[in-house]
Parts: sequence; C-alpha cells; structure tokens
Amino acid sequence: MTTYRRARAAALAALLVVGAAVATAAPAAAAPPRESPDDSDVRFATFNASLNRGTDGALVADLAAPGNAQADAVAEIIQRSNPDVLLINEFDYDTGGEALRLFQENYLSVPHGDAEPVEYAYRYSAPVNTGVPSGFDLNNDGVVSGGDDAWGFGLFSGQYGMAVYSKYPIEQDAIRTFQNLRWSDMPGALLPDDPSTAEPADFYSPEELAQFPLSSKSHWDVPIEVSKNKTVHFLVSHPTPPTFDGAEDRNGRRNHDEIRLWADYIAAGKTGAYIVDDQGNDGGLGRNELFVIAGDQNADPNDGDSTEGAIQQLLEHPRINTASVPTSEGAVEATDLQAGINLEHVGAPAQDTADFSEPPGNIRVDYVLPSRQIRILDSGVFWPTSDDPLSHLTGVYPFPSSDHRLVWADVDVPGGGKKH
Repeated sequence: MTTYRRARAAALAALLVVGAAVATAAPAAAAPPRESPDDSDVRFATFNASLNRGTDGALVADLAAPGNAQADAVAEIIQRSNPDVLLINEFDYDTGGEALRLFQENYLSVPHGDAEPVEYAYRYSAPVNTGVPSGFDLNNDGVVSGGDDAWGFGLFSGQYGMAVYSKYPIEQDAIRTFQNLRWSDMPGALLPDDPSTAEPADFYSPEELAQFPLSSKSHWDVPIEVSKNKTVHFLVSHPTPPTFDGAEDRNGRRNHDEIRLWADYIAAGKTGAYIVDDQGNDGGLGRNELFVIAGDQNADPNDGDSTEGAIQQLLEHPRINTASVPTSEGAVEATDLQAGINLEHVGAPAQDTADFSEPPGNIRVDYVLPSRQIRILDSGVFWPTSDDPLSHLTGVYPFPSSDHRLVWADVDVPGGGKKH
C-alpha cells in the first residue's frame, strides 16, 4: 500500500503542455508490442494500480459499468503492456469477486483507443489483513479504532487488496496463502521496540503478538501452469510502507520482515521450516521449483525510508535472477523535471517505478524477480516520456491512473509451452 501523494502539480504544469503539443508523435516503446511472442516467452508484470476506494463496495460500483476514467487508464496500460500473468496491488477485495470480474468484463475486455482488449481466462483474489480490526490499540494512541489499529492499515476489510490475472491456468487447489502467519513465529523477527523501556521488542504486548500477522495484506503462492508439465510459482505480496510510525519503526521493521518471508520461503531446507500456510501446511518452496516474485515491495535498494538491507534480501538472494533491471526513459525525465530530493538519490533514476512526493521522491519499489533457472529476455517500466502520446496514461499529479508504474519482464521458462 502506498499513501504517498504529491502536491507538485503547479511545478509540473509545463510538462502537460509539452505532452499536449506533441500528441501526434509516434509512441515510444513503453512496453514492446507482443502480437506473436515465442511459445516459451511469458510476460510477468506487477502494477500497483491504485484501484482502491475510500468505502467498502465503492470499487464494485465504479467498475459496474464502463466509463470510469481511472479504471480506463489502468486498463489501457495493461492492454498496451499485454502481460500474460499480472499482479495488481491496491485492488479492493470483495468476497464475491465482483470487482475482479467487472474489471475484466467492463475494462480489460473493452478496447481503449487503438489498444486491443486483453482477456484473462483465469483470475484469483483472496482475503487480506488490511482493514481487519485487531481489537487492540496497535499504535498506542490510547484509542482502539481506525485503520491504524487494523492488522493491516485500511478503513475497511479488504481495502488495498490484491488480484492476479492470468492467461495460463491457475492451479487453484495448490495455492498457498499466508495471511495468518504470525510475525512472532519468524525466527529473529525484527519486532519493534519501545525505546522508553529497557525490555527488548516490547512495543506490542504479548497479547497483541500472540495474534499479530506478519503480512499487512497477505502473501500468496499462486502456481501458474505455463505448460502441461511446467509450473511457475507466482509469489505475490505488498509489504507495508516503511513510514507512518515513530521511533519504534514498527512499519519499517514489518516491511523488512514481509520481504524476508519470500527470501526464507525460496531458500529451501530448514530456513523456511517455520513457515505455515493458512491451510496448516508447513515449509517453503522446493529447491528445484520455478518462481517469479512480484509486487510493490515498498523498498528501494539505495534510497527512501526502508530498513537497511530490506530489499537486498531478494536482490542478493542466490536463487533469484537479477541480471536485468527494468528501466524507463520517463523516469529519467521525471527526475530532471521534478529535481529536488530526486537529484540527491544514489540509485539510477531510470530504475524508478513510482512517482512519489517528497520525501522520499521517485524510487524503485515495484519488482518482478524470476528464479535463477528462468532466463530474462527483456524487461521494462511503463513510464512514457512527455513527448509520447501515451504519457496521458501516467501523467502528473493528480495521476490519471496511479503513482506507480507497471513493471514487466519477458522470461523464457525452461520447458514452457504454448498458452492453453
């Protein structure tokens, strides 16, 4: 979940003028067209699409008919990127799966401009911890109420949820979810500490920790059948932003350990022995299993507010292929135009995936990370430059779609075959 919002509109007004003046220019390759990809070529993508709403049921209402401007922009970005397997973060969950269905029928299946519809025969969503009341005063403000006292920040149960869309079959019976795994069950967990006491790791009471879930939303292992004899585990999540807390760093520490969960899950052996899914099965992923980790991790390897080393747990993991880093020209242009703290960043601006206000400024937080056995063919970030007519889909604050950009990777799955 990202609640960063900017107030740079006036400073960037000139960018809109430039974009409008060249609306007839040929579009840049924000995402290469994929009319005839190779049989073994699979495009995985993640997109924090900000399809969250302020009240329960509002997203279903917005998607009930075509014509919602934001959903249109999000759908067109997806259509032009045309991923085979897609995670959408910040997609409000409803128990009937109505939003999941309506977004396909009324937006993804409807052409936008010259962008062709994209059809996902397989979809998945499940409950998340955001907005679920804990019954405890988790932020220690003396009151038990509001989103900050939910197991994951949210104003109602399911806000800021997740959704998976796939052109390949999802092995529904083999899905593992980790919504209820307790934070305190992680060996060496970075549990937050109250700096005003001598006791360690005591910001949360024993009663709170006895129920406190590690995941602020959920972690899902969604097996995707890319061929009749080959499965890729789509490991998706959305760790909490490492901000909006105090000296105890409760959100920064939780963000670190939410990222660590996948690092432990793919490590094989005893490292993931503590991991128990919501169905009661324990252990991590098998040593030879293929996977792609995807999601808004809310952590940049060089800049921003995350706990030191948080995303490096994945980027430096021996089982993960990081040979290709997704980039865009639009992110470089945004740094030049917005300047400010962006010019102080250590990380390469081309790798940014989110257009945040200061602090932290524009940073890399969205990732598609395949396992070592999977070869990366190409990758990128859908962030057009202002002279690209598609820039109206990403824009500047208030954003027409989201403050995040879709991130994609084309991969060659060993033994993969034609789509079903």
